[in-house]
Amino acid sequence: MRVGSSESFISRGRIVTVAGILLAAALMLMAVADGARAQVLYTESLPGGVQRTTYRLGPVNVTPGQNRIAFRPISGNSRPNVNGWITRIKPDLVYKDGSIPKSSKVMFHHGVWINTSTNEQFYATGEEKTILTLPQGFGYRYKTNEVWILNDMIHNLTPEAMQLYFEYTIDFIPDSAAEADDIVRARPIWMDVENGSIYPVFDVWRDSGGADGEFTYPADATNPYPSGNQKNVKNIPADGVLLGTTGHVHTGGLRTDLYLRRNGATYQGPTCPDRISYDDQLSPLRAKHSKLKARISKIKKRNKKLSKKRKKIARSLKHRKNKAKAKRQLRKIKRQKKANSKTIAKVNRLKTTNKKALDKVEAKDKAERDRDAACRSTQPRVDEGNRVHLFESTAHYFDPRGPISWDMAMISTGEDWRVKVKAGDKLELQTTYETKRASWPESMGINIVYWARDTAIAAKSGPIDSATANAPDPYGTKVDNEGVLNHPHLAENEDYGGETPVVGPDPTKLPDGAETGGPFTISDFVYNGADFRLPGELGRPPVVKQGQSFTFKLSDYDINNEIWHSLTSCATPCNKSTGISYPIPDGKFQFESGQMGTGGAPTVGYTQWSTPKDLPKGTYTFFCRIHPLMRGAFRVK
Repeated sequence: MRVGSSESFISRGRIVTVAGILLAAALMLMAVADGARAQVLYTESLPGGVQRTTYRLGPVNVTPGQNRIAFRPISGNSRPNVNGWITRIKPDLVYKDGSIPKSSKVMFHHGVWINTSTNEQFYATGEEKTILTLPQGFGYRYKTNEVWILNDMIHNLTPEAMQLYFEYTIDFIPDSAAEADDIVRARPIWMDVENGSIYPVFDVWRDSGGADGEFTYPADATNPYPSGNQKNVKNIPADGVLLGTTGHVHTGGLRTDLYLRRNGATYQGPTCPDRISYDDQLSPLRAKHSKLKARISKIKKRNKKLSKKRKKIARSLKHRKNKAKAKRQLRKIKRQKKANSKTIAKVNRLKTTNKKALDKVEAKDKAERDRDAACRSTQPRVDEGNRVHLFESTAHYFDPRGPISWDMAMISTGEDWRVKVKAGDKLELQTTYETKRASWPESMGINIVYWARDTAIAAKSGPIDSATANAPDPYGTKVDNEGVLNHPHLAENEDYGGETPVVGPDPTKLPDGAETGGPFTISDFVYNGADFRLPGELGRPPVVKQGQSFTFKLSDYDINNEIWHSLTSCATPCNKSTGISYPIPDGKFQFESGQMGTGGAPTVGYTQWSTPKDLPKGTYTFFCRIHPLMRGAFRVK
């Protein structure tokens, strides 16, 4: 999900202030609308005065390898034609026949619905296709005279041109419906760990963060906000109630965490009594239990040895000259075993008595621990003086390989999640990525938090649900409860890749290619001179001596057509089939060019890049994060 700031717009490298949004938007829309037309596909009536309408905007001409940020008007037949309230939005990207393309081919990389009249980013979706559902009785205020813009990014992972359509379903209660009188206005707060730009990304490198294999931004970042502007913090402008939120992360992301800070606030709820400790009773009983078990085991081993000795004597009895002596030995062994068995029985009785006493104390200890845990589970997590945890939006990965693809859905707050807030409170957002499997360049951490002012709630004459009327103060009641899955597994995400057929030979087994560091030109979705998918000598990895580098540059055609590429290290041989979870940035030695290109976000602003000079000897493989079908290799000797 790539987004525009709620405080600025960027067009072709220019930053436009809020006061100039409408003029800038109008100029951009004339350039990028692609001749898209809007239409209403169908409408159905739902209970509660709700009209569910599916809109289609398009066709959108998608160029080969496209990965650009665009702005489009949402007007006319692409939105409701009367004033009212929006309660739900569900997004999609489709072909003309309504079918959904495979995510391994093309993705609705992000879509942000922006109300420029109110300066609100009120809905956003990414590759995980999050659905916005507001709690019953609340709605986003809609007026026909407001200006809407769609900030979108279609990611075409293939060299083929396409025609696609934005398709989205809106649940809407018109003002003419009787139920509209009881709707409370819900307002969005855009939370972003790198807010303030059109492309608010940060890089997560493998093995960064802590020993737990996780990297949390900004907590684990070095100087994340050099300007001093805490980008991940937003002020609550008035007393009110938080209604719901859902996080957004990129591949490799594990969760977002939403916090609240209130000046001078501390935990105000009931205090749990100190847990009663039974350690003084448990320690000697457990020690005695272990000692008795060890004693029994020792005697049993002794009896086992006696049994072996008895069998040996019995087998040799008929061959012995002194049979009387052997028989005496057998009788002695029998007496010893009998005595040992009596001892075992005695020790077992002691062990049984001790175990009963131990079980009683352990039951008391467990009951006390459960009581203490139950009490503390109702208490909010308040740390660093006044920061309280509100919600963890976890990424639920359906991909059987784990958190390495877009086959996932986020956890949203439940229907009854409410949080009482005050004017001047500060919302704070953090996001966490895994760092054991791979690196994750261009990561994000975003939440849209919906809330309602107390004045808006009080102004409604209709009944307010009990969850809102009794919204808890987060410093007195635990509110970070388990949420709900935003949506189930999506069929278009099942093309995982990483299998046969392979896209090329194992480059580590190919002979040396040319002894040159380039520059190699990237064109036609090929790393010319270093692409092991090419036949014969063309696919052999080029070679340089240790301490030298390889240089790659974009072709003029790719630059002029805004086809951006990256060189991202992947684990050798990196030659299996392409899918949404293969390849990934998991090279043993990490290198990353960024999205080479010009013209502003999402590019890095340069069209030529060189590999690090400190790579050890070996064969290195890489791919393009924008077009993962592209694979290359080089060799350091």
